Parts: sequence; C-alpha cells; structure tokens
Amino acid sequence: MTTKTYPVAFTDRRVLGTRALLVACVLGHFGSPSAYAQAAGGDLPEEKQTTLGLYVDAREAYEIWKAAPDRVKILDVRTPEEYIFVGHAPMAVNIPAFLQTYQWDRGRGHYAMKPNPDFLAQIRTTFTPEDRLYVMCRSGGRSAAAVNQLAAAGFKFVYNITDGFEGDTVAEPGSLYHGKRMKNGWKNSGIPWTYVIDPDLMRLPKGR
Repeated sequence: MTTKTYPVAFTDRRVLGTRALLVACVLGHFGSPSAYAQAAGGDLPEEKQTTLGLYVDAREAYEIWKAAPDRVKILDVRTPEEYIFVGHAPMAVNIPAFLQTYQWDRGRGHYAMKPNPDFLAQIRTTFTPEDRLYVMCRSGGRSAAAVNQLAAAGFKFVYNITDGFEGDTVAEPGSLYHGKRMKNGWKNSGIPWTYVIDPDLMRLPKGR
C-alpha cells in the first residue's frame, strides 16, 4: 500500500472536532447528517452539487468509513484505467459512471467520455438503496452526476466526495505545482491509497 503526502499548503485541513462531529452525525448518533452536509456544500461549484445535497471531502469520507467499515461503502466511479493506473482507495468499489472514448473534444481540449450503459445495473447488483455510499471521481464532477443518477434510482444516502481522488488543481502561477492536481483529494490527504488491484472490487463494463 502506498501513502503519499504533499505540503500542508496544498492539503485541505479541517478542525478535528468538526470532523468528529460530522462522523457522529453521519453515523446517526446526533441528529440528521443532511443539515451539516448541505451547509458544507454551499460554496461548491455547480458541477459538484447534487440533488441530495450530501457532501464530504476525502479525508472526512475516510474517517467515516474507518469508524464503521461494515456500514459505509466507498464507490469510485472513475474509468477502470484511472482506477488501475492513477491509484485508488484500497476499499473502493470501482463502477465507472462514464467510459473513455477516443473522440477528441475540441471545445474542452480532451478526449470525450460517454455514459456507461451498465452503470445502474451494476450498482443494483452490488449495493442496496439503503446503503450509505460515498462516491468519488477525479475531483468531484463526475461523482456528482453519478450521485444524481443514484438518487433518481431510489438511493437515499449518497454523498459526493467533493475533492475526489486526485483533487483540484493548484492555481498559483509561481508555484512548482501550478496546474497539478495536488491541492486536496484522497491521494494528497495523507490517507491510505494503493495501486494494488483486487479484481473483486472492480465491475468492468460488458465487452471489456
């Protein structure tokens, strides 16, 4: 298992007491988790917001999972290629919400993705609508779209991990890290991640 950390300036640090309260709320010990989560999402970019309004960052998701690994599921909706070659959370189940294509998107400056037609079917054979799911992608956009699909399919307790696995890009022109995804995210938060593949945790699209 590989764990990496980066300078504190590029890591999203929260007050420990706040994290403890969030864990307690989400696990149902104090009140409703949604009140805190919706407030936490107030400053999120629109593409990271969800219809359920439930949000955590990567470190919070890990702490919640660690407190109740039998009750909390981590879902990684990145492509299988990202999961394999960029790394992943050791406990995360990989069910891609979108698949990579080789069609160049000139407007966005990258190769386009297309929805995974098997996504909801694979979700339903892996999880139940009552499961507590914490969903991540690269940096919180695709996971928000996946959360909305799950909500429409009847899943009630689905949280968007807002900084994803790789995190947001550093926007400091004079910095060595400018433009790199080292600001936050699971991979940059000093919590466990790995390149080791457990095929039982991967749900590959049909035909792959």
